[in-house]
Amino acid sequence: MNFETIIYEERNNVAWITLNRPDVLNSFNRQMQIELRETWRALRENDDVNAVVVAAAGEKAFCTGIDRTETMGDEFPPASGKTVGSPSATPFMFDDPGKNIGPRSNDFWKPVIAAVHGMACGGAFYILGEVDIIVASEDATFFDPHVTYGMTSSFESMHMLQKMPLGEVLRMQLLGNYERMSAQRAHQIGMVSEVVPREQLLEAAGWVAETIAKQPALAIQGTLRAIWAAQELSRTQALEQGYAFIKMGTSDESIREGQKAFSSGERPKWRLR
Repeated sequence: MNFETIIYEERNNVAWITLNRPDVLNSFNRQMQIELRETWRALRENDDVNAVVVAAAGEKAFCTGIDRTETMGDEFPPASGKTVGSPSATPFMFDDPGKNIGPRSNDFWKPVIAAVHGMACGGAFYILGEVDIIVASEDATFFDPHVTYGMTSSFESMHMLQKMPLGEVLRMQLLGNYERMSAQRAHQIGMVSEVVPREQLLEAAGWVAETIAKQPALAIQGTLRAIWAAQELSRTQALEQGYAFIKMGTSDESIREGQKAFSSGERPKWRLR
């Protein structure tokens, strides 16, 4: 596809999705919603891609959430022709734009690594809450301005509660635009797995993605599903499903190849983090 709001590339079995609206701090509009949704869904069937990196263009921001200059949520209008958010809409029916931009919301189950620089705020957490690994540059900052501007931070808070301790989520969301979390603090609390100089960001995220992509795709995807299930279910429920994930995520071929690699005595060259 010829995209307007993102840049798409593939190399070494990794797809690179770059948010490409730097003039508006990579905020997402209707078109970016559509392009991200179509990309995630197309990647489900792309066997040449085993992992994804999400990065951003420009120097100032990874993403600053919804583009407030546009009315969001009506890029897929209902049959009535009335857009969500119109006076006739009720509180019980709402098309959340975040459902279009995140990998898990689009039932995409290959590993996704976010390479974050500059500002990441508000609706950016729709994406960050659904990725698997976050690598940040030293200049990255995280904050949520919703309450400062009279809006409830609902989905953003819920997403980040899967990535951050409760107290940190409360502090970020309730302080709004008055405090920003540094990349170093995000690393301390476990939201970010690695902090690197800005010029090393893409290389660091790429190394993680390409290393994952080298390994058997089925086993990687099965492991991913198992971990997310354990995060969302009770311990007992998750363990009961564990056997199903092993069965679905393990093939005879992958077992043979794994045993062959183990028996050879050769081990991958590893690095210490």
